[in-house]
Amino acid sequence: MARPTQLLHPQREPASPRPAATVLLLRDGTTGIEVLMTRRSMTASFAPGAYVFPGGGVDALDAASHGQATRRATQSDLHLTQAIAAIRESFEELGVLLARRSDGACAGHDDIAALDRKAPFAAQCQARGLTLAAREVFVLAHWITDRDLPRRFDVPFLVARMPEGQTPVADESEQFEPVWVRPVDALTQHKAGQFFIIFPTIRTLERLQDYATVDAVLQACAATEQPLWTSCPRAGMLAGHEARYMEHEQPYGELALVCPDGQIGHALDWQSEQPVPLLKNLIRLTAPNPGAMTGPGTNSYLVGDPATGYIAIDPGPADAEHIERLWRAAGGNIRMIVCTHSHADHSPGAKPLQALCSKHPPILGLPSAPTARKASEFTPDRSLRNLELLKLEGRGPEGDLTHTLQVIHTPGHAANHLCLVLLEDGLLFSGDHILNGSTTVIDPPDGDMTAYLDSLDTLSAACIEHKIEFILPAHGYVIGGYAGEAAGAITHLKAHRLKREAKIIKVMQAHPDGTLEDWVTQAYDDVPPRLWPVAKRSLMAHVARIEAALS
Repeated sequence: MARPTQLLHPQREPASPRPAATVLLLRDGTTGIEVLMTRRSMTASFAPGAYVFPGGGVDALDAASHGQATRRATQSDLHLTQAIAAIRESFEELGVLLARRSDGACAGHDDIAALDRKAPFAAQCQARGLTLAAREVFVLAHWITDRDLPRRFDVPFLVARMPEGQTPVADESEQFEPVWVRPVDALTQHKAGQFFIIFPTIRTLERLQDYATVDAVLQACAATEQPLWTSCPRAGMLAGHEARYMEHEQPYGELALVCPDGQIGHALDWQSEQPVPLLKNLIRLTAPNPGAMTGPGTNSYLVGDPATGYIAIDPGPADAEHIERLWRAAGGNIRMIVCTHSHADHSPGAKPLQALCSKHPPILGLPSAPTARKASEFTPDRSLRNLELLKLEGRGPEGDLTHTLQVIHTPGHAANHLCLVLLEDGLLFSGDHILNGSTTVIDPPDGDMTAYLDSLDTLSAACIEHKIEFILPAHGYVIGGYAGEAAGAITHLKAHRLKREAKIIKVMQAHPDGTLEDWVTQAYDDVPPRLWPVAKRSLMAHVARIEAALS
């Protein structure tokens, strides 16, 4: 975890989320699932004017009404309380009653007409002999309102089938204009500015599009009794506007590192002109070399501060303007230059950067192996040892300062690849071994798939040992942002590689006389054909690994 003294923004305590519940009432339409939505009052304190699903706060009577509700054997007390709250809110806001009579029939118009929306709900149902149909309400998702908002809610998004024969009628105080809408139509109208919906609603509707029927949704939810996803979104600035992201989306980890308490202000636009502060002791400057292999460009990092000087990580290609920007961002005070590996978008800038610095900092790394391509030849001033410590020390206004990088040798992408751990702040600089938004190419003979997978295990162990929460790749945003995500990202990456390898084995077995060109079209059929020449390199690495295992 980053030291609080290194955070760019003062720490603050986000508002405590209030327990609430909302429910997606679904029906099967002629062209797919339809969901019941309603417009919130324009004077509402939260999301005024937005189209939402019915719902509201959980109150004490909801938890006290378990005896008046049906429940599944696998339904927890918490989920039962939430289901009761959603049933109550559906009735109070839309006059929809998820309850059954003593004979098992669904509540009807007479039952609804007999109940007062403003009177205690459960007691009225009990007096009329109605049992709340909580067993028919399932958990779809779990949302916690973004940390930047003054009013926050901890909300399960529940799902239930709309009772037959009932017609929603808005209360005309909190909710207005109930409408049945297909998820795709709601999203299309929202993009056209005709149907205002907020971020959690958008993301929920996007996922609901994947289901063809109400039964399919309910069966997916019943299979685990757990939310299909959980999210507490984060917000940053993109093209001058607020943009929000879920945990699985690429910018999330960067926002978590830079603005852990939800402050909005970090710009996510990729550019090469200005350095991007990530912490007080960490700056990123992206080289102007975007492309299919480099994504938005190669990330150069500066670790340190004016009192300690800086370590430059991956100075990038020999681009004079980029090198000068890197030098200026460090105030010329660069003590060491470290190259994670010798590829042409990482190490050629080392010597030009060294030449700019008056103190002539050493270029550190591992020399390229004989297997490296001509363009990747590299000889450092000094070779780094596995687990060696690179330390910066100084004294600033707040006292003594230390920044320590531990070297970890991680062959695989390249024979001389290494990663670095900033021990005091739990950060992993992954070079090209782990990327955000793509998988790295393993290009034999310098690239080796078995070595790559073994190095992933090494990095996973380092994440656990050093409590690493964030990974800083050479291409893309920071990775991480929630418990165990750094190690989890590595686990996911290894599983992805092994899944690809299993697919390659099946293709090879089905076409034993095929060529690499034949196999790549089938083993990478989920990859755009324009990328097959690149995928073919990793295919070669997998094939070499498979053949070695069989020999």
